[in-house]
Amino acid sequence: MLPQKDIEKIREELNHCSAPLFLFDDDPDGLTSFLLLYRQKQAGDWSFIKASAELGEEFLQKVHDSKPDKIFVLDKPIVSQEFIDQAKVPIIWIDHHPPVKRHNVKYFNPRVYDFNDSPSTSRLCYEVVKQDLQQDLWIAMIGITGDWQLTELSEEYRKQFPELYPENIRRPEDALFASRTGQLVRIFSSVLKGKTSEVKKCIRQLMEIKDPYDILEQRTKEGIYVYRHYEKVAREYQKLLAEAKEQATDDKLLIYSYTELNTSFTSDLSNELLYTFPDKFIVVCRNKSGEMKCSLRYAGKRIQPILEKAFSAGVRGYGGGHDHACGANIKEDDFGKFLDVVRDSL
Repeated sequence: MLPQKDIEKIREELNHCSAPLFLFDDDPDGLTSFLLLYRQKQAGDWSFIKASAELGEEFLQKVHDSKPDKIFVLDKPIVSQEFIDQAKVPIIWIDHHPPVKRHNVKYFNPRVYDFNDSPSTSRLCYEVVKQDLQQDLWIAMIGITGDWQLTELSEEYRKQFPELYPENIRRPEDALFASRTGQLVRIFSSVLKGKTSEVKKCIRQLMEIKDPYDILEQRTKEGIYVYRHYEKVAREYQKLLAEAKEQATDDKLLIYSYTELNTSFTSDLSNELLYTFPDKFIVVCRNKSGEMKCSLRYAGKRIQPILEKAFSAGVRGYGGGHDHACGANIKEDDFGKFLDVVRDSL
């Protein structure tokens, strides 16, 4: 975890701004991190960052349009120095990916202190707001569970919502795929899929929801709206999941590639495939614009060294992430070579 002095610094930064801009990753951890800070501040503009692990210069237009007095970057592994320099407002960057060095930014990452300590960003943001928003623990738990993590907060959460987090949960993957909290993770993930206008409308509904059962049992108009969006996305996802499972053979690799113009399910598919086939190296790719946008999962060893080996061998692309879960963009013409490197590494 972050030292308490860092938590207090983030809280101070949040309290002392009037027009913040929140930029967050487009996954449940990024979304819940934003919701926790926004519900505390009740002010500011926001945008989710799709399609790239890096927050780069292309997002400066959002800064110019919003005219913030402070920027909070949440759950993004890379922020370009060019973005930092040209934004010209203070940036508070909260993350838990492998640390990077940048100038003129206030960087909060527990891995700076201990490389092996990587609590989800939503866990860090909950520490910032919990003295005022203990009732939002359920939001934090969605982000934590979505990042395949267990935490000491689980027991407190179970007391509040025993039906959502049974006592037999002992592994992160069981929380994600064998509990109703896992369903909430999938609902939050679905919120980030579809047309940008629809995504923004769904997020605005989440800002108003006070209780997870408002969504699960559709008790409010906001919960009904979010759940209906989830049902529509889930139908498309289940079709792809069935196709992906059919690709499983005796091969150590499970490779599934699909072409989808509007919606990306690579991360969701790779997570569930790893749960179903825990001994396989999972490669789920979306073919778009001459690139294979991949989500990689493997429980057996760290993925980052395999990616580094591929890129040093001449594979054109980039990628990174967590020890056992990474994203990568690989040029379509080099995809076969990339798979050869993976096989060799295994």
